[in-house]
Amino acid sequence: MHKQLINTIFCVLLVFAFSCSAVAQDTIPIDKNATKETIALYKNLFKLRQKGFMFGHQDDLAYGVNWRYQKDRSDVKESAGDYPGIYGYDLCGLEDNNPNNLDGVPFKKMRQYIKEGYERGGVITLSWHFKSPLGKEKGAWDTTHGTVATILPGGSNHQLFKTWLDNGAKFIKSLKGKNGESIPILFRPFHELTGSWFWWGQRECTAEEFKTIFRFIIYYLKQEKKINNLLYVYNTAGDFNNDTEFLERYPGDDVIDMISFDAYQYEDPLKSDGFVKDVNKRLKIIEDIAIKKNKLTALAETGYEAIPYAEWWNQTLLKAIGDNKISFVLVWRNHGMNNWDTPPRMHYYAPYKGHLSEADFKKFYNLDKTLFEKEVNAEGIYK
Repeated sequence: MHKQLINTIFCVLLVFAFSCSAVAQDTIPIDKNATKETIALYKNLFKLRQKGFMFGHQDDLAYGVNWRYQKDRSDVKESAGDYPGIYGYDLCGLEDNNPNNLDGVPFKKMRQYIKEGYERGGVITLSWHFKSPLGKEKGAWDTTHGTVATILPGGSNHQLFKTWLDNGAKFIKSLKGKNGESIPILFRPFHELTGSWFWWGQRECTAEEFKTIFRFIIYYLKQEKKINNLLYVYNTAGDFNNDTEFLERYPGDDVIDMISFDAYQYEDPLKSDGFVKDVNKRLKIIEDIAIKKNKLTALAETGYEAIPYAEWWNQTLLKAIGDNKISFVLVWRNHGMNNWDTPPRMHYYAPYKGHLSEADFKKFYNLDKTLFEKEVNAEGIYK
């Protein structure tokens, strides 16, 4: 009972800890000690969305369809003629000091890819498929109820969770530009939080538990680890129908820089326009929230596996985004042949050279509102 009481008291205090000093943000990140490059990125993202949105790709420089770890390669560049404007990578594997992340990317290589993208003027976003602290073999996909409670202050796995954050902080601190500056990062921990497939999901923990652990992460990285190059992203699944549902687990304006959700195409777009309607509706919902709260927005993950529709980029994705002013849209990784399902199938979300949607992707690239690396760099986004 004593441990539960401590846990409850800490939860209440942490949820409201920042509220006393919260101020109108204008175009200032929630981290008042953010580095100058991070502040510049934040301010310029507000400006950039008036022109269009960055196109992003997960693990873009690490591998593509039928290749891995080849210098300067990118399926996006080889099909569109330019690198993506934003690169996504995942930190799962740092929990137990694994040299590679959950998708097999060596952290040593990831560090170099992040630096290369940044030096060319691209933007970096990091997710983290935290492994289950209960040691389940399913990793992030363990859905044991009550797992989050064990990592809260006073919980049985709280100290373990702090070691994970220590490892993450060490890696983030190693991300340096050519002049020794910390590379700004859009950080989205506990993504797809309203789903039910991760141990931090909606059915796996209470709203207050989620808010508390999210706030603890930010407190720990900012205050204890002195990390000041992160912009924090609230990232739900694409399953909400109104602002109340989207904000049910929102941890507070004072700890969030960007709001977003993930949504993938599953139905044949030639037979159903559900993806277009649903994504457009939900982008409108978060845009209205963002205007009130002065936040950035994004479609943080999306895609249509293997892109079997030749005009998906302009006839589906572009229409789904519509006139909503988002900072970026990111499609998932180009793994290649998927051998973990039966039967195996191709698993990729960006076109490669010769793909049936390559011509449509080039048209997508040539639009004024789609921003790839050259255009992002031209904006001097870190200045």
